[in-house]
Amino acid sequence: MNAVLAEKAPQPAPSALAEYLRDYVSRLRGGELGSAPAVVGLIVITAFFAIVHQGFLSAYNLEALVIQAAPIIVMAMGLVFVLLLGEIDLSAGTTGGLCSAIMAVLLLRHGWLWWLAMLAGLAAGLAIGFVMGWLRAKAGIPSFVITLATFLAFQGATLILVGGQGSVILPAGTPLINLENSFVPLWLGWTLLGVFVVGYAALKLSDARARRRTGLAATPVVVIVSKVIGVAVLGVAFTYEMGKNRNLITNAFFSSKAQGEPWVVVLLMLLFVVWHFVLSRTRYGRHVYAVGGNEEASRRGGVAVSRIRISVFVICSGMAAVSGLVAASLLQSVQSNAGAGNTLLLAVGAAVIGGTSLFGGRGRMIDAVLGGLVVAVIINGMSDLIQGSNSSGYEWVVTGAVLLLAAGFDAVVRRGKTA
Repeated sequence: MNAVLAEKAPQPAPSALAEYLRDYVSRLRGGELGSAPAVVGLIVITAFFAIVHQGFLSAYNLEALVIQAAPIIVMAMGLVFVLLLGEIDLSAGTTGGLCSAIMAVLLLRHGWLWWLAMLAGLAAGLAIGFVMGWLRAKAGIPSFVITLATFLAFQGATLILVGGQGSVILPAGTPLINLENSFVPLWLGWTLLGVFVVGYAALKLSDARARRRTGLAATPVVVIVSKVIGVAVLGVAFTYEMGKNRNLITNAFFSSKAQGEPWVVVLLMLLFVVWHFVLSRTRYGRHVYAVGGNEEASRRGGVAVSRIRISVFVICSGMAAVSGLVAASLLQSVQSNAGAGNTLLLAVGAAVIGGTSLFGGRGRMIDAVLGGLVVAVIINGMSDLIQGSNSSGYEWVVTGAVLLLAAGFDAVVRRGKTA
């Protein structure tokens, strides 16, 4: 009798945390890995280089990592939009180089004000994106062909603009140079961190409440708190390290300080917040994911597919222009080969390593940030680990292997989900 009653007694309902963890494991098994591989990879390679190089996590090297990763991350942010539709932009690197060359020529050879020259460079990027998007959406030319042609053409255009001098040196004191070479006041850095953490926490809690009101499963509070604490700890550690004086040349005649986050960190935060909001909180973002997931179904559902396709190329080229300006700030000049070489490959690699699919329909803005950091850590760490005349060759071999691994992993996961 007691056994029968025990069988009929209601079983305790699983906790929200248990359900969340079970659902998360189920999604991992189903191939929805998100940014988990990039996070794990970033932790592993950072730990490895920190062990083999005592100064890898020093304030000086962290600053170098950030300013080196910034152009890659910015370009990868724009490429995420194109990749979400299963398209590709092979000319993003040379687009950035051409736009920075336009800015430099207008600034130095035609006497334009610095902000007008920068706006002209950005406008050129948007116009280039519109033309490429129109050719893809209206003329039906494959994006591979369009952007391969512009990849070659823009290299020549940049070389013509810069001329035989080989580079255009930006004038000292230009606000653009300060972007990568000057620092946020310490109080402002801590304030921005506080605003970011509070905003992140408020957003996560608001999402959870909205899902509960509609009867959907929501992220447990303990998980939200853990994520907020994790973001806060990482932010505090980085801001604290950036608060140290990183000037390696200090003597009786030269005692200036290098303290605070580079201004480019503020730019990265702003771009990330804006584009994350666009992709995850707007109707436009939902349409981008819809077209990337199933173009024909989106067209039948009333989505303006051609406009979406044109717009992602505009965003990508616009962000490529921003990336070109950031790279010019880092080098304090514009080279005749700006944006050529492996610039695009690093940006595409960053997006793919971060978790964005090459086949469309899957990707987030955080992918560009995480992937860009992974690429920058590999390049920075390898430059210290391998010395000699062939060191750069080994660096690119390792970076290429990581990209191939990420792309292959993406293909396997996609095939598994289809099966």
